Amino acid sequence: MSHIATILLLGSGELGREFVISAKRLGARVIACDSYDDAPAMQLADGREVFSMLDGAALRAAVEKHQPDLIVPEIEAIRTEMLAELETEGFTIVPSARAAQLTMNRDAIRDLAAGELGLVTSQYGYGESFPECEAIAARIGYPLVMKPVMSSSGKGQSKVDGPEALEAAWDYAVANMRGDRARVICEQFIAFDYEITLLTVRHAGGISFCPPIGHRQERGDYRESWLPAAMSPAALAKAQDMAAKVVMALQGGGRGWGLYGVEFFVKGEEVIFSELSPRPHDTGMVTLVSQDLTEFDLHARAILGLPVPESIAARPAASAVILADRESDSFAFEGLAEALALGDTDVRIFGKPVTRPYRRMGVALARAADAPAAIDLAKQAATAVRIVYSPSSD
Repeated sequence: MSHIATILLLGSGELGREFVISAKRLGARVIACDSYDDAPAMQLADGREVFSMLDGAALRAAVEKHQPDLIVPEIEAIRTEMLAELETEGFTIVPSARAAQLTMNRDAIRDLAAGELGLVTSQYGYGESFPECEAIAARIGYPLVMKPVMSSSGKGQSKVDGPEALEAAWDYAVANMRGDRARVICEQFIAFDYEITLLTVRHAGGISFCPPIGHRQERGDYRESWLPAAMSPAALAKAQDMAAKVVMALQGGGRGWGLYGVEFFVKGEEVIFSELSPRPHDTGMVTLVSQDLTEFDLHARAILGLPVPESIAARPAASAVILADRESDSFAFEGLAEALALGDTDVRIFGKPVTRPYRRMGVALARAADAPAAIDLAKQAATAVRIVYSPSSD
């Protein structure tokens, strides 16, 4: 059987799972890779490889074995030096090796945005020891937010209201960092009105934007997302301009095609750059019900060089996460019928083989007449879905 392309997917979580569906619908062959077997995307892919993405030799071995047309990172923690090496050898990294390198660590992407591109950001500094963090805090003031330069899903992030809480925040950040570098970013806490994710698609025909997605976070990780976000045309224009600048700067030696999740804080008409992920975004799971082409469809089209609409319309919709509260490898889900009977709702169970406290195991989705009603409906549906653990897990 012929395929439009062979894709090596690096990271096989819930976002990768939905991407596999979109890519295979377009005729691609997907090999899903992760550090553990039976990860969500592996369950739907054409093949699988189990190895640490930080193991450069294992990464190269997988590439040489499968000779992919596209290498698609789904996670940040990857041996990016190997991606750069592979790119120079002619392999296509999505969206580029430069994007993977600069977004693996928060310090690199922040320095690009604030230093090279002059985008509006909060005041910030980097610390590799507690005394360095004390000096940064003295400069930017309290409250501040401290987080590892390399982590995921909000791990290690905390708000620090005063000097008495700074050392505990440092310990928490270091304990939850990825990699072997004890380095954190301390940034000024912005009393924003709201925060958004602007899904930005760079493709063969140019750049397209999805409507802005509002979201709420706890413990540094998203809990609900919705669209449309109530954003003025002037503020949206600023966000789109900044997103286009940073996306174009990430091309490097690659094509730069793909979907990017660009996060902003908004205070009045002021728009402040926060972070960027060069891949589908967790808050963008709301697009599974808000629009005809989901963020995963758009990512697949863009990286395959297929047409992407110039204008992307969306219906009012929301998502709410379904969280585990303990560690277990023996569990089941109940309440799906109740969740789906609430109205215009849907549920995605991710297929993760193990639960952990606060681990996302699924998402509830809802459509309604407006965003507030959709949020309420999605939260009701998420609450209706229950994770039931075996007695041995208690």
